[in-house]
Amino acid sequence: MTTKLHWQIEGQGSDLVLIHGWGMNGAVWQQILPLLTPYFRVHCVDLPGYGHSGGIDGASIEEMAHLLLEYSPAAATWVGWSLGGLIATQAALLAPERVSRLVTVASSPKFAADKATSWRGIQPQVLTDFQQQLSDDFRLTVERFMALQAMGSPTARQDIKLLKQAVLSRPQPNQAALSAGLTQLAEVDLRDQLVRIQQPWLRMYGRLDGLVPVKVAQELDELAPRSQRQVFASASHAPFISHPAEFTQALRLFLEQHDD
Repeated sequence: MTTKLHWQIEGQGSDLVLIHGWGMNGAVWQQILPLLTPYFRVHCVDLPGYGHSGGIDGASIEEMAHLLLEYSPAAATWVGWSLGGLIATQAALLAPERVSRLVTVASSPKFAADKATSWRGIQPQVLTDFQQQLSDDFRLTVERFMALQAMGSPTARQDIKLLKQAVLSRPQPNQAALSAGLTQLAEVDLRDQLVRIQQPWLRMYGRLDGLVPVKVAQELDELAPRSQRQVFASASHAPFISHPAEFTQALRLFLEQHDD
């Protein structure tokens, strides 16, 4: 059993931490690494319970943020996709001196829809259904979630293929981590804490995303007025998969604007 997180570190330059989403692993970033490593020292992590970190128990968002901070560079830009965006945001709140710049990709401070506050997101019943399906066939459940992530993208079939290749290139995630992750997507709500984030923050979205509706981007303009918003018009939930050149260009531009 592995006892510490698996990191893949490549490139030269300022430090860039990349955090994957639910059901995935650090290999999801493989396609854009050649576009980043000439400019950055890139740190791709397998979260607890995923990929080569499969021997580590799943944890809460806060526990995972602490664990990543323990093994990450002293100061870095953190890029978190989907569930990884929650972890990066939590790390930025816990240790602003360590997370010099924050980038969240197709992420939300609260993934579950909430009728009481008119908050848009994933319907709670969808997350409940996924949780129930995990015990029956967790591999099929992950594949269904991949299909949801690519839904709406003009390149959906290719996007799903690339996501599957990434997942299958490393050990499968353990079921406890997957279950814990679904619980986090259903329950975590960081909206009230966003005002505390003072470092430069870029929020990236796909206009066709069915999991994080683009309307969320507009609401966060008010909840996090110091942050910047980038919407990819033809992308869904994984813009770095469907539009790698545009994604890395937008990321590099933001980092150049806020170069320390």
